Amino acid sequence: MKYISTRNSSKEFNFSEVFIKGLADDGGLFIPKTVPKLSNEALQRFSKLNYQDLAKEIIFLFCNETIEKNELSNIIDRSYLKFREKNVVKLSDVGKNKLLELFHGPTLAFKDIAMQFIGNLYDYQLKTIEKKINVVAATSGDTGSAAIDAIKGKDKMNIFVLHPNNKVSSIQRKLMTTVKEKNVFNVALEGNFDDCQNLVKSMFADKKFSKSINMSGVNSINWARIIAQTVYYFYSYFQICKLNEKINFSVPTGNFGDVYAGYLSKKMGLPIDKLIVATNQNDILHRAISKGMYEANSVVETLSPSMDIQVASNFERLIYDLNEQSADKTNKIMQEIKIKKKYLIEKKELTKIKEDFLSESVSEQE
Repeated sequence: MKYISTRNSSKEFNFSEVFIKGLADDGGLFIPKTVPKLSNEALQRFSKLNYQDLAKEIIFLFCNETIEKNELSNIIDRSYLKFREKNVVKLSDVGKNKLLELFHGPTLAFKDIAMQFIGNLYDYQLKTIEKKINVVAATSGDTGSAAIDAIKGKDKMNIFVLHPNNKVSSIQRKLMTTVKEKNVFNVALEGNFDDCQNLVKSMFADKKFSKSINMSGVNSINWARIIAQTVYYFYSYFQICKLNEKINFSVPTGNFGDVYAGYLSKKMGLPIDKLIVATNQNDILHRAISKGMYEANSVVETLSPSMDIQVASNFERLIYDLNEQSADKTNKIMQEIKIKKKYLIEKKELTKIKEDFLSESVSEQE
């Protein structure tokens, strides 16, 4: 499996490089050159597996050139030891719908599912690296607490978490700032999540600086997080549906990472009909999907601070697909967004989006 940047398709990377770097030097996001397509036979076989064994099969498709399968198996087994559910996630009934519970990890956030895996993946990767890695992350609350729990106390690693001052929940702030391990550093910034995220992106973009501190990132742009999150789409589908039966997923999202994992699952062959993007009043994704206008407004504080985002970083991966997988077109669009703070999606591309996505936003009152 080889990877490229959404902004430069001429240079290839392996999985280990993609994982450690987090963000490409050109500012783009890493994507596989070719997405593996699963046959009906493979889906049938996968449907009989428990969560951990399913994760081993799916994730191995994306890292088979750099990690032995038995090593990956050990990483995944360790990653889910602290979860309260034997199969990591749980399905419950809400009327005629199924609710996928992703909060059974150590910090009660869905991000534990990917973060615990990432923490142990760092342990494996750093065996061959002499220098210390400095992980820098921006958070609106749950990413920071999940990342800190996964990385605290680990050798050859520091983690620096930037969060908007007084704009994360009290529980999340305490989970982040009461950790005693010496490799954990919290930084509260005046502003919002997008300000924190822009600072992290600017650090990555400064090649001299990022290389001098061996910088790495665990935000939702990291490809390892995306592939770890695809697993629960497959697992929940197998628990609910017969093979080839269509399913819809409604996904609360701010940075477009979790719902992109669903989109990736569909590209791999999982029979998903629609992915419903659910947002709060910070509705840049709803406006993009329903009207074709991707334009950042001012961030509104809500009861769901983890979704108080106006720049959805992972949307770049979808922009790449919509524009015929052209790195040149994607780079041009992303530069336009950086300058003008908006991107008008043409009718042809909007039609493509609506083949896979629906969207809705809700106000605080609703």
